[in-house]
Amino acid sequence: MKTKLLFIILAVFTVSLGSAQVKSTMSGAEFCSKRKSALLTLPRLEKEILSGPLHSYDVQNYKINLKIYNNFFPPFPHDYQATNTITIKVDSTLNSIQLNAVNSSLIIDSLRLAGTSFTHFGDILTIQLDRSYNPGEIVQVKICYHHVDVEDGAFFAQDSTVFTDCEPEGARKWFPCWDKPSDKATLDLTVKVPAAARLGSNGALADSSINGDTLTYHWVSSDKISTYLMVMTARLNYNLDIVYWHKISNPSVTVPLRFYWNPTDSLGYVAYIEGILGDMTTYYSENFCEHPFQKNGFASLNNEFVWGGMENQTLTSICPNCWYESLVSHEYAHQWFGDLITCATWADIWVNEGFATWTEAFWIEDSYGYSGYKTSIDNDARSYLQNNPGWAISVPGWAVNTPSNNTLFNYEITYAKGACALHQLRYLLGDSLFFLTMKGYANDANLRFNNATVSDFNAKVNAVTGQNFDWYFTDWIFQPNHPSYKNTYNIQNLGAGQWKVDFFTTQDQMDPAFFRMLLELKIQFEDGSDSTFRVMNDANYQQYSFLFNKKPIRFYFDPNNQIVLKQATTVVGINEPVKVNGCYLFQNIPNPAANSTQIMYDIDRPETIILEIIDIAGKTLATPLNEFKSAGKYCYDLDCSSYPTGMYYYRLKAGGNTLTRKMVISH
Repeated sequence: MKTKLLFIILAVFTVSLGSAQVKSTMSGAEFCSKRKSALLTLPRLEKEILSGPLHSYDVQNYKINLKIYNNFFPPFPHDYQATNTITIKVDSTLNSIQLNAVNSSLIIDSLRLAGTSFTHFGDILTIQLDRSYNPGEIVQVKICYHHVDVEDGAFFAQDSTVFTDCEPEGARKWFPCWDKPSDKATLDLTVKVPAAARLGSNGALADSSINGDTLTYHWVSSDKISTYLMVMTARLNYNLDIVYWHKISNPSVTVPLRFYWNPTDSLGYVAYIEGILGDMTTYYSENFCEHPFQKNGFASLNNEFVWGGMENQTLTSICPNCWYESLVSHEYAHQWFGDLITCATWADIWVNEGFATWTEAFWIEDSYGYSGYKTSIDNDARSYLQNNPGWAISVPGWAVNTPSNNTLFNYEITYAKGACALHQLRYLLGDSLFFLTMKGYANDANLRFNNATVSDFNAKVNAVTGQNFDWYFTDWIFQPNHPSYKNTYNIQNLGAGQWKVDFFTTQDQMDPAFFRMLLELKIQFEDGSDSTFRVMNDANYQQYSFLFNKKPIRFYFDPNNQIVLKQATTVVGINEPVKVNGCYLFQNIPNPAANSTQIMYDIDRPETIILEIIDIAGKTLATPLNEFKSAGKYCYDLDCSSYPTGMYYYRLKAGGNTLTRKMVISH
């Protein structure tokens, strides 16, 4: 274990090497997305027997025993012998079970214990049990199998390094399992490796023993894990440093933070991360919940792990020499959001990647304040707005049919937009309620070490705030795209020291037509003061009016750009008239109108005035005014009560002049 003084010295040395290397210009979310998007996608089966998250049993434990001694030496083969004893709890009466096991990677040799016979077809392993089992009974099946000598994108062996990498559904390539995130289980892993190898895995190191040139590692995770987060990582001549973090609730209890790093990695880079991970653990613990696991750590891999990182529970994998603060802060956030609480299905990926990307920005806030955090969020929003592929953050169909990796791990949607959606929730709730919500979510006894859906987090928001925010999730998480605001405002002098500001907002995007949102409006006055208002925009075409006894001079829509997922223009124009040859037609007020509205017009010479109401198809519906008027200013009160909600035009004819404006009626 390195001393704190050594950390300080090495951190200074790291900075002298160039902090740009430690603080990469690429965000951790971008690293993560590039890695996962590039992974091999499982072939589509003609009949996906194990579609969806439901099945008739609950896996309690995987006890895996394998020998990978030969995989560390040339020609670095990929075959190994293994056994997997699966303990399950029966949910409904059954006499057989089905597991995921990819035919091209795994060959089933025999069964023991309750397993009597099997078929292995279409990547599905069907095991006949020795009898029918009833709900609540515990069954154990021991599967003897071997991995064939193929590179399958889940089990890697090259350059004296052996590791697994499984998200989203690659665990089925190195051990038979129920390979969906919803069925978490504990893990008991025993692995035989060369004596010069170090091997890390999930949970805690229960034992290691050496027999001649063979070293046996025994790792046990008493905390449940989703299969895609189960890992083994090993290398000959791995460097290993261990730092101890003291629990906040009981400082006498320490949590080991293990750092496996390659001989070719920069000592300064590694030391920098070793020096800050304790502070990061404390920061996340204080704002979410206390670090929940027996241990934690990071392991750098070889060039087969090309990009970024993978948040395996308690042992994150990163690319060689990728000891970047941005990457580490993102992947480490997953230990809370993605590992402690894991998405129930792939339709719920937001509670993993959106939350981790937001937390990466939140870590920046610890060092650089809110402005640093907001810059990171604004960068995420910019990336999304420039490259939006057009689907929602959560697509319900993904719960049953896993999408391709480059869709599931699309940076613009899953990461950038996901983080921005969480930021907008922070804006809606305010910091006090937002962080109470995050703590309530991370500490929820029904969710910790289990799975969560987007709806579970929605329910937590409602419970903590005492308000119903279903609308936000419906519009911003389950709908694609974003609003395009077309705003206008006008400042009117009413006389006698009174001033009026009218603000009209509409959205003109197509899919979907509308997003509900709380709007922040700022009005600046001639005396240098300003006022900020929050108004709920819950329907398209809405107008808001404000009265003041001092002169407003400027109007700002969303002045702090808290609604980052938007496009918007705001211009003066509500009562700027259209004019032709001395005739002036103003925007009706209010607009949208309910039962009545005022249509104002000016004429600078006597004319016969004709006012027509026209639908959007161009059909004249009514001519409420047709009479001679003297020069002057006029206001006509239009009865709208009989018109259905919708868009209309009103047209003014004065002599040879015709003026037309839009009008919205909303009952």
